[in-house]
Amino acid sequence: MPKLFRITQRLSQVVLVLFFVTFLVTILVRLLPGDIATTLFPFATENEKIAIRDELGVNSNIFVYYFRWLGNFLTGDLGIYYSAGQSYEEASLTVWAMLSQTIPRTLLIMVYTLGFSLLCSIPLGMLLAYKADTRIDKVISNILFGLSSIPNFAVGLGLAYIIGVKFELLNPIGYITWAEGPAEHIKSVIMPVLSLSLGLIATFTRLLRADIISTLKEDFVTMASSKGLSNRWILWRHVFRPSSLSLLTAAALNMGSLIGGAVIIEVIFAINGVGMFLVTSIALRQYLAIQSTVALIAIAYILFNLIVDAFMPKIDPRIRSHHGA
Repeated sequence: MPKLFRITQRLSQVVLVLFFVTFLVTILVRLLPGDIATTLFPFATENEKIAIRDELGVNSNIFVYYFRWLGNFLTGDLGIYYSAGQSYEEASLTVWAMLSQTIPRTLLIMVYTLGFSLLCSIPLGMLLAYKADTRIDKVISNILFGLSSIPNFAVGLGLAYIIGVKFELLNPIGYITWAEGPAEHIKSVIMPVLSLSLGLIATFTRLLRADIISTLKEDFVTMASSKGLSNRWILWRHVFRPSSLSLLTAAALNMGSLIGGAVIIEVIFAINGVGMFLVTSIALRQYLAIQSTVALIAIAYILFNLIVDAFMPKIDPRIRSHHGA
């Protein structure tokens, strides 16, 4: 029964959060200045503009508009994307067709970013915990503190100028797919991934360091040490798993900032991902594209957090025993 209650509680929270986020975005979209029909089709006739407004539902009140969009969204209809230069009759490209081209690129960059951040922060966090309060710990900790205070867009602009413009080591703009060449693909994502990773590496490392230092004081670690086990074995086998909880939680909580950072980074490096698509949609007053994109981002963020919550008891037996109690 407690487990069923927790599941029901989390699902109700998910529904409420999605409702709040999507309705808030609907309000903000409707507050955008300018006439959507004129913005999308400046050369359309007045009758065509009236038809566009009716099709989008902007003539109705906000509640009717929202629930109409929500009903279509829940059935998989994300709406039409009206491309510049097309007439009203030619507008047939769907929002989902546009997103299906951009989502893989953004997801790949996010996977690269999380993977690289964890790959760097896990051994670094364990090293700093093992060398706690030594000179190397203080120096690296100060460097990480400095990195965590630099926003992603500043890192991105700095890398684009220094590496891309000044030294011309990498192309500062554009994205090359893996199919076009693995080497060129890796080169095209180095700067975006570094821009998003440096802050995460600093955050993850400092969290893991603090948790490992705390875990090293636990009785089961003292017992393992008294059995003659090596420090490396104790760190990896007994200390890392329970200490990684805050790391996973931070990874989940940083999904929101990672998505937000990706929006800016994709604009800086001219990557046609979800972020660039969202910014372009806002500039072109693509109401349906804006709402559907934000809704999908919110769903992805919530699902990631739910997955982390589900795996936490498997990682730390203390949580599993607490839930079972």
